[in-house]
Amino acid sequence: MSIFTEQQAKAILDKVIALSKADECTATLAGSIDGNIRFALNNVSTSGMVTNAELAVQVAFGKRVGTASINEFDDASLERVVRRAEDLARLAPEIPEFMPIIGKQDYKPSPTFSESTAAIDPEFRARVAADSIAPCRGHGLVAAGFLEDSRGFIAIANSKGNFGYQRTTSFDYTCTVRTEDGRGSGWVGRNLKDAADFRAEQEIEIAKRKAIESAEAKALEPGKYTVILEPAAAAGLISFMMNFFDARSADEGRSFLSRKGGGNKLGEQVYDPQVNMFADPWHPDAPVLPWDGEGMPRERMAIIENGKVMNLNYSRYWAQKQGKTASARPGNLLMSGGSKSIADLVKGTQKGILLTRTWYIRLVDPQTVLLTGLTRDGTFYIENGQIKHPVKNFRFNESPVIMLNNIDELGKPVRVAGDESSFVMMIPPMRLRDFTFTSLSDAV
Repeated sequence: MSIFTEQQAKAILDKVIALSKADECTATLAGSIDGNIRFALNNVSTSGMVTNAELAVQVAFGKRVGTASINEFDDASLERVVRRAEDLARLAPEIPEFMPIIGKQDYKPSPTFSESTAAIDPEFRARVAADSIAPCRGHGLVAAGFLEDSRGFIAIANSKGNFGYQRTTSFDYTCTVRTEDGRGSGWVGRNLKDAADFRAEQEIEIAKRKAIESAEAKALEPGKYTVILEPAAAAGLISFMMNFFDARSADEGRSFLSRKGGGNKLGEQVYDPQVNMFADPWHPDAPVLPWDGEGMPRERMAIIENGKVMNLNYSRYWAQKQGKTASARPGNLLMSGGSKSIADLVKGTQKGILLTRTWYIRLVDPQTVLLTGLTRDGTFYIENGQIKHPVKNFRFNESPVIMLNNIDELGKPVRVAGDESSFVMMIPPMRLRDFTFTSLSDAV
């Protein structure tokens, strides 16, 4: 059994806490049923299901910490994992920045569970693969994609009386379609809360069209261009930038949010006034757990408001050291936008380039968040509000900080996957000025 009810999970965690002889104990119990189907060369290649449940126990003697895990839950196994964690703690060196476990918290449940996603079965996965493959087979196109879905739970407890329980589901689909001669490539991806909102036969048409229309790509000179970033293309850059929203790295001078002379840029105008980002664990389209990795309760939080930095992530240790209030690490990132579609943004563009995806992104300079990466799977030249022809892919050197100071217009936000499986984003398509392309790439 890999899915436990709240009562079953609490019974196990209560036993674990009672068994511990350490100064403090934290236990996390999580389980899931994960399904997947993979297809390539217009054929299903693998499919399967994985079920598992695991208990992680962390104890501390003073500032010495030990952690152990197990996936058996009889009484003897529970005692064995607790004793193992305690043995490791006694052997461990002291942690200079050790913080005691948190006290009892009140968590407001978030809507992280979807009945339609939890109901996914092998027939559903097979139908998604078939609906992705059929429009490509026999039409000079080759499809390759992956569907992952999950239903599960997570429960946390500690020796100070804290407890939380939440059911979860997830759904993530990606598909790349290429022409048989390898000259054209298109891509589509959907990260959704509710599987009932997904139609593979509709989504595949996007990837098909881009594959066909990108086959006769023309070279365009590198330089600075107006670009339209689709949400997936923008998310790759923005999620990288958000890794630097840490108060400690900013205070210590290791971040683009460090202020000359010391301190950070909290409250300062860093972006275009059109930029508004926030976190909200209860967002109906992108909900996340109401607690973070330390069990800290998440709250709705403004991160950037009208271009000003409103909040940084203060760990409990750094908040105590700086005399600030510690905050839970956000589980999602929600960016405000307008109501226009990608097609609408294209219609309003005199000259520019449409980017489907950015990938192989690497950090060049942490002080400016200068990133380098490549475009792929459909890059098109726009003129007088129309897509004129495909262009060869580029390498870009661009900072998302500069990028978000060069906004022409934002479209309607959509949900996309972030840089972690548990991290979700709502990102709008965006038209930007002066995006920097440094060289051409022959890859499609």
